[in-house]
Amino acid sequence: MDRLDVPGGSDGPAAAARSVATSRLVRGSRLGAVVAAQAVRKRRTRLSMIGRSEAARARLADESTVKMAEQLVVVLGDMKGLAMKLGQFLSMLDLDLVPPDQREAFQTRLAVLRDQAPAVEFETMRRVVEEEKGAPLEDLFADFDPEPVAAASIGQVYRARLHDGTEVAVKVQYPGVDAAVRADLRNIGILRFLISQFLPGFSVAVLDEFRSTVLGELDYTAEARTQRQVAELFTDHPFIAVPNAFPELGSAHVLVTEFCPGEGFSTMRALPDAERDRIGEIVYRFYVGSLFELGEFCGDPHPGNLLLRPDGRLGFLDFGLYKRMDKGHMAFEATCLRAVTEDRPEELYRLMVERGVIDEAAGVTPEECYDYVLAASEWCLVDEPLPITPELASGAFLMAIDPRLAEFSGMRRQNLPAEHLFSRRADFMTFGTLGQLHATANWHRIAREWLYDEAPVTELGEQHRQWRQRRADAGVSAG
Repeated sequence: MDRLDVPGGSDGPAAAARSVATSRLVRGSRLGAVVAAQAVRKRRTRLSMIGRSEAARARLADESTVKMAEQLVVVLGDMKGLAMKLGQFLSMLDLDLVPPDQREAFQTRLAVLRDQAPAVEFETMRRVVEEEKGAPLEDLFADFDPEPVAAASIGQVYRARLHDGTEVAVKVQYPGVDAAVRADLRNIGILRFLISQFLPGFSVAVLDEFRSTVLGELDYTAEARTQRQVAELFTDHPFIAVPNAFPELGSAHVLVTEFCPGEGFSTMRALPDAERDRIGEIVYRFYVGSLFELGEFCGDPHPGNLLLRPDGRLGFLDFGLYKRMDKGHMAFEATCLRAVTEDRPEELYRLMVERGVIDEAAGVTPEECYDYVLAASEWCLVDEPLPITPELASGAFLMAIDPRLAEFSGMRRQNLPAEHLFSRRADFMTFGTLGQLHATANWHRIAREWLYDEAPVTELGEQHRQWRQRRADAGVSAG
């Protein structure tokens, strides 16, 4: 990470191809490669320390804050639906909520919400299936394992076998979870208060976005239809696997899909560097690349939704939060990222003012706007291999939700339209997942495939390009 190939300071068309960090530092000067490299390393250090000012550290280490954080874990652990979904989100980030000597234990407690929510006894879940389908479990399935293989925010997953021999996963919604979610929505002000105790500046719009989308997760019939469509979209993909779904076998509270064999995230984290990097690139391509290539993406990236299959493909699960994005919105996001990549703060500022993200009268400068986007997205704009750590991911997340922690506090008054909150949430959760994986890649070179329509530079990218070409030759749309 310390080795940097710093291009010269020439102007003209070649400037667009420079790494954003380097071009940012040498603009308007001829300081030379050595000085620029030192400054870049200083910026990297600052990136990893975002949100960690002495004042913030003192406040977060306060005993009352620690107790509040622990209380939040307990509250979220006992709740289903919206509150626990937020807990899963927080579990992916090293938010410095507690002092370093207590952080690992606290993070482990939060991870329970992500990996294994409190289970509900089988007989209770069995009744849900039988009442929904109007038939005994034995008539519906040839075999049904009463031990859940997973327990998520609103349902438990079981392994079963159909009468034709097909191995399936059956997700059964917790009884009364729809009422619990709606209660969460009515009490969202309480949840907002709890979060604000140790995440000052946490955007109200983020919780409102949770509120507007979580109800859709309660409809397993819609999720089954979505998953079937996504499975068809990625048919025969060389490294992405989406289990097929069977809407006709499920109901509003029962989801039946192909069983996806594979190892969980803890196993992936223990793999050698090269394999973790390969998985990380797949995660990035599926969750972020799909937005720009296909105009649709899964809005719930987190480690519990990933399985490493025996054939080496990565299985993706859970399509309750799936978004199809308008082409105009996609184009706006891509244009903003290109403006930052090409070191054009004035254009970025103009784009955000025209979009209504920032108010021209609020006093935000083009440089503040530029630095804010850079702090949140530099990981995919730096043109060199970049290891993603939990600290790096958390720093960018904290900067996005609480700009007061940095030098561009004016961006706190931004008004990100609702249609972009979902994609930004997916981006940060992908970043958080990569941080938990400790994956390394030149994320910028991968992103140039969809930002600039450039040829792939990785083996996976070439495999993906060939798959798209085969689909196109066969007359099947692949985005």
